[in-house]
Amino acid sequence: MSKLKYALYTGCTARESTPELLSSTLAVAEKLGIELVLLDEASCCGASHLQDFDEFLSLVLNARNICYAEKLGLPMVTICNTCQLNTVMTKERLDHDPKMRDRVNEKLAEVGLEYKGTSSVRHFLYALIDDYGLENIRQKVVKPLSHFNIAPFYGCHNIRPSHIHYKHNMPQPDLEVSEGGGEVAYEVEELMSKYTHENPYVPTSLDRLIEALEGNAVDYESKNKCCGFHVDLQAPKTSNALSGTALLDAIDNNADLMVTPCPLCQLNMDLKQDSAGKQLGRDIELPVLHMPQMVALALGCTPEQIGLKYNVTKATSLLD
Repeated sequence: MSKLKYALYTGCTARESTPELLSSTLAVAEKLGIELVLLDEASCCGASHLQDFDEFLSLVLNARNICYAEKLGLPMVTICNTCQLNTVMTKERLDHDPKMRDRVNEKLAEVGLEYKGTSSVRHFLYALIDDYGLENIRQKVVKPLSHFNIAPFYGCHNIRPSHIHYKHNMPQPDLEVSEGGGEVAYEVEELMSKYTHENPYVPTSLDRLIEALEGNAVDYESKNKCCGFHVDLQAPKTSNALSGTALLDAIDNNADLMVTPCPLCQLNMDLKQDSAGKQLGRDIELPVLHMPQMVALALGCTPEQIGLKYNVTKATSLLD
């Protein structure tokens, strides 16, 4: 297998609030021989809040981030569901709205950049599954997670809206389909069939990754629900209810830990267990790991790289 190389858009959270996410991501990449080039020039994606206040500014900022991947000639990978959503929504808009792309590029020209639409945008989860391959990951496991019942928590922004998921979670085929299709159309269809098209109602990617690491994936109703992060400041009781209900659902289905590909989900589910438990009238204690932490654990990375000491709900016992 040829070496995989990506431009890594970390977003804000992995740089500041969850350093264990960045360290475990880099550790996983090193173990698997994946090269990640950090986009140090990139800025915040807007976190789905700027988008409500100034749509054009959010398009410019996210297009600017994509431009840095384009300058490197690399596909972009993200490690935050919300960053993934805002970046890919920007790409979707600019790739299909020439007038808006021209407006955005007029602003980008002030800093010497131009959005061209040449870099795909994918979450690291799907890069691992589709590009590296689950069977290849399985062969790298040195500490099987067979002793753990692991509840996958998908979150909202990596699997919705579903209409953009198929197109932007796969590399763009370097093929042109002529009218009538023929052999070229078949090649495009065959390529697309190899890449994950997540069903937002019945997602499977995290479950399959857990199984490749020899863990036991827990099936529970709340796995594709909202964690409540984005309403926490306006409606903390609603946020508590959303987080607590999902955590209790996982616990009631015998989960030993929860894993999520989104640092905002991880923060909410990890930090709010005490307040959510008091509100819902039950004790809640469940380690919540970032997706790369789980992979790093199975690949035998060092405790420092995995960073379980940074998890609020005790998770260091997993190292035993």
